[in-house]
Parts: sequence; structure tokens; C-alpha cells
Amino acid sequence: MNPEHLEALVATEMPFGKYKGRLIADLPGHYLNWFAREGFPPGRLGQLIALMHELDHNGLSGLLTPLRK
Repeated sequence: MNPEHLEALVATEMPFGKYKGRLIADLPGHYLNWFAREGFPPGRLGQLIALMHELDHNGLSGLLTPLRK
């Protein structure tokens, strides 16, 4: 887990879909689970969503609290 990736979770907005404009760190668990089942988008966005899914699934979302500004 790269610290820059964690910081990106609280700085990057979802660029499309129902949750467009919401921070990746604030995406609901059911939406993250949907991506896990259906496939993550390609590139950096997919990597960030996959990382957020892992954090959410394992109850580690609290790690992002100190990074929020």
C-alpha cells in the first residue's frame, strides 16, 4: 500500500456514474462491491477503486481519516 495512493483516495473524484463528483474514499460499499463483481475500470481509476474496495471490505476505511483535509 503506497501512501500516495491513500492520499489519492481522498483527493480523487469519481468521474462518471451515479456517484460522479464523490470522492473515491466516500463511495458506498455496495458500489465498490459491484465493481469487484463486474470489473474495475482500466488504469489508475480502477486501481484506486480496487484499493478502496479492499480497505472498505477489511474495515480499514478509518486509515483515511487523518488524510482528509
